Amino acid sequence: MLTMKDIILEGHPTLRMKAERVEFPMDSKLKETALAMMEFLRNSQDEELAEKYGLRAGVGIAAPQINISKQIFAMLLYRYNDEGEVIGEEFSEIFINPKIRRHSIVQAALKTGEGCLSVDREVPGFVPRPKTCTIDYQDLDGQAKSVKLRDYPAIVAQHEIDHLNGIMFYDHIDADHPWKQVDGLVLI
Repeated sequence: MLTMKDIILEGHPTLRMKAERVEFPMDSKLKETALAMMEFLRNSQDEELAEKYGLRAGVGIAAPQINISKQIFAMLLYRYNDEGEVIGEEFSEIFINPKIRRHSIVQAALKTGEGCLSVDREVPGFVPRPKTCTIDYQDLDGQAKSVKLRDYPAIVAQHEIDHLNGIMFYDHIDADHPWKQVDGLVLI
């Protein structure tokens, strides 16, 4: 089981490397690791398990964050009711060798800024990203897939793809004017 001890923090050289493509058939140990990344997301979003194991909640995690420089990330988003209770999964996927095929010109950012499991501090500011994107990738069996994401799911996926390219979310923040809202920026 992955815990916070497995996650490397900013400053670690692996986080700034371009991750290597995954070859298929996939190595069984690497496949287990990818499944463990998804399990981490499930555990981290379960209040009881998160408290028991000292996990920070995450909606996405990339292999470089656990010091494995491979093009893999997992993403798990739940759907909530008006009372804040989970009513099901909104999106759950393990992406292998993902590539953004196309994206919108319209930019979006989270109103409160982004966070990261590998960044143990608050970094204020808007992180502008395309509002929609189409991602081509492979699943755990090497099958080619494609998905179009918009709004919050698109932002999460792009954050994780950045990790595969050695980019941290705060690299996108305007250092002089972190909360500057440029024309056309959609806040989510």
